[in-house]
Amino acid sequence: MSQHRPIGTPGPAGAVPALPDLPEATVARLPEYLRALHNLAETGNDTVSSEELAAAAGVNSAKLRKDLSQLGSYGTRGVGYDVALLVDQIEFVLGLTQCRAVALVGVGNLGHALAGYAGFAGRGFRIAALFDADPARLGEEINGLVVRHIDELPRVAAEEGISIGVIATPAGAAQSVTDQLVAAGVTSILNFAPCVLTVPDGVDVRKVDLAIELQILSFHEHRKAALTGLPARAGSGLTPPGAALGTTNGATLGGSGTAGLTALPGGLAATGTTEATPTGKLRSTNAEAVGS
Repeated sequence: MSQHRPIGTPGPAGAVPALPDLPEATVARLPEYLRALHNLAETGNDTVSSEELAAAAGVNSAKLRKDLSQLGSYGTRGVGYDVALLVDQIEFVLGLTQCRAVALVGVGNLGHALAGYAGFAGRGFRIAALFDADPARLGEEINGLVVRHIDELPRVAAEEGISIGVIATPAGAAQSVTDQLVAAGVTSILNFAPCVLTVPDGVDVRKVDLAIELQILSFHEHRKAALTGLPARAGSGLTPPGAALGTTNGATLGGSGTAGLTALPGGLAATGTTEATPTGKLRSTNAEAVGS
């Protein structure tokens, strides 16, 4: 089985359930399951247990089983999940059984890199048109596509059937571009610009924010450094001498039942493990993003 089913190839008749109404957190995990399933298929696996698939996707197995049960897939006791069937189910739910045309607006450094990326096609997407307002960029050819002026967006969007737009412009131009995309019939936007977009109901916005991800990692680095620099006291875990004791889940820090817990400034408590939690939001937020 190829890593990605050829675009437009339908799955087996009756292999997929009716489209379910899924929580956003579940939707956010489905692409991870799909990636893991493609990798398993590439290595010749026809079936997979929930534990194996959960480990490959980096999630808890109970959470995975709950997610997949909402697709109508429960696996077979002693056998596991049929890999090909589960791929069909997830691709159907994610709307990947057809090739979706995408418009990319802004062909600076970031936009140029996105336009040249060949991996979208195998995932069910086609960069159908490139747009910019900079006269120096117009007419430039990237990966077989010619950069057009943004004023051509309505006509090209109608011709290509574009419903998804990617914004890789500076922040100052992003809202205007958003308005033009919406006016042209685009109902889903992936925003790389460092700003919050205002869109009407029925338009979904996802924001790729590398700066926030780095800031979260910076917090964990700061936290680990604070833990490492704290002196230990015999018989009291890692609680520093003189530190105020707080409670976490009803347990007193530094007490006999909480070895390994550490009091941090601000009343935080650490267990030595960290996990970044996704927001699961499908709409834009007020956090800053990395622009082009």
